[in-house]
Amino acid sequence: MLFRLVCFVSALFFISPVLMSPVSAQTDVIAQRKALMKGVGGATRDPGQMLRGQQGFDLAKVKAALETYAEAASKMPALYPAGSETGGETQAAPAIWQNKADFDARLAKFGSEAKTALAAISDEASFKANFPAVMKNCGGCHETYRAEKK
Repeated sequence: MLFRLVCFVSALFFISPVLMSPVSAQTDVIAQRKALMKGVGGATRDPGQMLRGQQGFDLAKVKAALETYAEAASKMPALYPAGSETGGETQAAPAIWQNKADFDARLAKFGSEAKTALAAISDEASFKANFPAVMKNCGGCHETYRAEKK
């Protein structure tokens, strides 16, 4: 009897990580995308203030933000696998999985626009001419694919 109990507990010990891996993987991917989005939001603060005249123009901060956007856009599609629609207090709208091709295309466009702006921005005038288009793309994706906080 004791042998059976030890075998049963041992089996549970070894099997439980396998059974739990989809749940923990789902939570992990949600945490990763939330952290990535938080980084994008943080990178946007300074350029946003520059556009509103609340902070002086700083090319290094603008370029750092655009690099953050390009990197996030390249990583983001993989962070929305099937099965990660819920949990982890995600704000990802169901529309992402209903139209994944459009979502991925928008992320690609966001990354491409960030890289284009990175090459084009060299001063305050070029910043004001190029940066808003990148932000419009970012905001447009949020309008379609971000759910309201619950």
